[in-house]
Amino acid sequence: MKAQESKRSGHEFNIVLPATSANLGPAFDAAALALNLALRIRAHKSRSFSVTATGRDSEICSRVENHLVLTTYKEVLSSQRKPAPALALSIENRFPIGKGFGSPAAARLAGIALAVHFGHLKWSSSRIIAEASGREHHPDNAAACWMGGVTVARMLGESEAQVARFVPKGKWPLLLAIPDESLATEKARDVLPLEYSRADAVANIQNSMLLLAALFQGDRKMLASSLEDRIHQPYREQLCPLLPALRNFTDEGVLGSVLSGAGPSVLMFLDPKARPEKVKGKIENYLREKGMRAELLLTAIARRGAEASFQRRSG
Repeated sequence: MKAQESKRSGHEFNIVLPATSANLGPAFDAAALALNLALRIRAHKSRSFSVTATGRDSEICSRVENHLVLTTYKEVLSSQRKPAPALALSIENRFPIGKGFGSPAAARLAGIALAVHFGHLKWSSSRIIAEASGREHHPDNAAACWMGGVTVARMLGESEAQVARFVPKGKWPLLLAIPDESLATEKARDVLPLEYSRADAVANIQNSMLLLAALFQGDRKMLASSLEDRIHQPYREQLCPLLPALRNFTDEGVLGSVLSGAGPSVLMFLDPKARPEKVKGKIENYLREKGMRAELLLTAIARRGAEASFQRRSG
């Protein structure tokens, strides 16, 4: 009865945030897609801050000290000169942390959503994405996590994000290759050059636009030929050995492989006509023969983002 009363009074809040994969090869810091892997958070007011967590990386998710969700929640409310009521969080996490699937963006968006709900802030989705993007220093993951589907985003000043979202035409099965080790985004950024040639910049502009057109039109052949990147992947291969290995894997069931975010995980686009489990088995054997280890996880593009959950739950 108490739980029901808590829900009716608005003291309990639930939100579901999808994992994301940014960059998509050539669309560096501009495009991302949401994945059918979710972070679920339930929160209610409490006498003190606490966190319980289940699922992947539950030990990391359950640490109250320096918890990114709670830190963001407190900072946002402090910036708005609002009190931050203590919260008890219950977290169910289904995607890896620190391996290229937008976990910091999801955590920051969760903290912002909690602040908007419990602080009674009248923030638009654009403002929420912009707040998360400012903290992330780029808007790609935050946009895809909040809105779902495939997004292209940029910042307009410090308090507004401009986002275009669409759901790709047709089916796009995906396979994630996840190594044991994690990789800090800062380390992945440190290996990038400060300047690029005109040829490299033009090639990436062309490929990124063709990539988005391929997804929008459901053109598998165009996508396969537009995944080449010259801006970040050539420099990150040394930190992400799965990428060159999987790019050398040739099978008609695989359209192409790119880093997921800054890595070290790899996102593989599969041909919808192929049998995903059969392709997965071939890649498992291939990596085993090369003496490499990775968890292989089949997934797809998530049509819904956290925004849908936020609007439904916070009413």
